[in-house]
Amino acid sequence: MHTLYLLSVWLHVVAAMAWVGGMIFLVAVIVPLLRRPEMRDRARELLRLSGRRFRTLGWLSLGTLLVTGTFNVAHRGYGVEHLVSGDLFRGEWGRALAVKLALVVALLALSAVHDFWVGPAATREDLTADRRERFRRAASLMGRTSFALALAVVAIAITLVR
Repeated sequence: MHTLYLLSVWLHVVAAMAWVGGMIFLVAVIVPLLRRPEMRDRARELLRLSGRRFRTLGWLSLGTLLVTGTFNVAHRGYGVEHLVSGDLFRGEWGRALAVKLALVVALLALSAVHDFWVGPAATREDLTADRRERFRRAASLMGRTSFALALAVVAIAITLVR
């Protein structure tokens, strides 16, 4: 069982690396490249394609994080009864887990709205330029907020194991 737990922790860390690392790559590499004048004609299409591609990786990573995170908590001896009774969230570790889970829920909701509604609308050809720009600004703000939440989740995750 210990080997399965170590595999689960490994998968959890790799999924977090893929997800947060992908966000860093988008923010630090793709977006600055797309802002260059010579990329203006292709920027919307490249952002749409890279966003769609990363969306698949991101949601696979998030799904992996949810499954492995649940397994990792269960391996510590907590079950559904501890969740329902609130015992899971007692003590310093439990409070940190509660904050992490609250941030994860907020992040999942924000990511879903960004990935399936606002982000795609920012690159739609059938919208007016003004409306697309409003969606683009909203998608940018949501992306930055998601990134900040993701970094906060990682920081809290560290407190859970240290």
